[in-house]
Amino acid sequence: MNLNFKNRITYHYIVATATLMALVFGAIFFTVKNTVLENLDSDLSYEATKHTGEIVINGERIYFANKAEWEEREHRESEVNPVFIQLMDKQGNLMDKSPNLKLDKLSFKPIEFEGHFNTKLNQKNIRQIQLPIERKGKIKGYMLAAMSYESALSVISKLRNVLLVSYFIVLIGVYFVSRFLAGRSIKPVREISNTITRITRNNLNERVSTPQNQDEIHELSTNFNALLERIENAIEREKQFTSDASHELRTPLATLRGTLEVLIRRPRNQAEYEEKIRYSLNEIDRMTSTLEQLLLLARLDNSNHHIKHDEWTSLPKLIDESISKFKDIIKEKNLKINTDFTYSDKAYGLYYYSKIIIDNVLGNAIKYSNANSNINIGIKTLKDKIICKITDEGIGIKEEDLNRIYDSFFRSDPLNHKKMAGNGLGLSIAKKCADAIGAKIEMESNFGYGTTVNIIFLSQS
Repeated sequence: MNLNFKNRITYHYIVATATLMALVFGAIFFTVKNTVLENLDSDLSYEATKHTGEIVINGERIYFANKAEWEEREHRESEVNPVFIQLMDKQGNLMDKSPNLKLDKLSFKPIEFEGHFNTKLNQKNIRQIQLPIERKGKIKGYMLAAMSYESALSVISKLRNVLLVSYFIVLIGVYFVSRFLAGRSIKPVREISNTITRITRNNLNERVSTPQNQDEIHELSTNFNALLERIENAIEREKQFTSDASHELRTPLATLRGTLEVLIRRPRNQAEYEEKIRYSLNEIDRMTSTLEQLLLLARLDNSNHHIKHDEWTSLPKLIDESISKFKDIIKEKNLKINTDFTYSDKAYGLYYYSKIIIDNVLGNAIKYSNANSNINIGIKTLKDKIICKITDEGIGIKEEDLNRIYDSFFRSDPLNHKKMAGNGLGLSIAKKCADAIGAKIEMESNFGYGTTVNIIFLSQS
């Protein structure tokens, strides 16, 4: 059935109620019916037992001793619910019967039957019992006793009709009540649907109203609002990222274009051409580096799992590779690199992510270190984590900028660092790599005196 959510809820209510009511009403009906039959059978058994003492057996004859008294009592009294008695021999021949049977006969069951059963007398329903008449352990005949079953059938029939009518009336009532309750139940869901319909990329600040009851709908509304919050933040970051990326790429392109335009305005000597071409190549390298970092950020944002086939490798080895990578600038600034890998025999990290983190953090330490200063690098292993500590004696970071150092394209005090190449993507990339492997980057800085970075890796399991 292609039903909407409201009608499906109503349908399930109706089916559950109908099933439950059918079981309850059926139990009531059969309980009452069995109770009526048991009472009627009890009365029949009593009457049959009472008249057993009035039976006389004379040879092959079986008859009642006080039949004349029965006839006289029948003329004097009017019985409300008469009892019919009949005696049969074991071959099924009629021996005697109560006066109220007149010309009628009770039904006789086959030989050896004993118990209660329904039958008819003068086209009227009666309940009958058949008991054997025994003498000295031998069956001489049978006593049949019967009472009218019409009143009991009338009660049972009326009960059945009342239950059937009540069943359908209650189901109709349940249907309308269920639709009303279903409508109220899905009202918050309908509000969520309407809100979703209204929300667009430019209207993400709208939120779903949460119901007062702390139920599943409240949880759904809260989670949906949290999802909207995350989507809004992601889109805002995307807008900011796009704006910053456009600016970062536009600047070297504009510079490159301006340099080339100046270069072709008039003839120049070879030295001037070489100078402008080198400058242009540097701008191209800068733009290429920015593009590579942007692509790396995009890959990290779209990756929900570790890079396949990433292997565990020694962190001291990665640090040595990184130091070798920056050897030219280290030599140029006359920096002294001090390493302490004494307690690093079990210091391992995933190669791809760990290398990116260490390259970016150590690269920043080298870039922003003062000439002729020290950089201290230490690694120690604890029970379930590895701590890589990198400390420089550089320019440091302002305290108010520490909360923004992981934002893409953010650079602390950029006007005073024009000569230091960079685009503010390094720490953003390092942070995403750390999140991918469950690592943490903690940074402390004293502006003008240096910065300490603790990279906390999870130990190899």
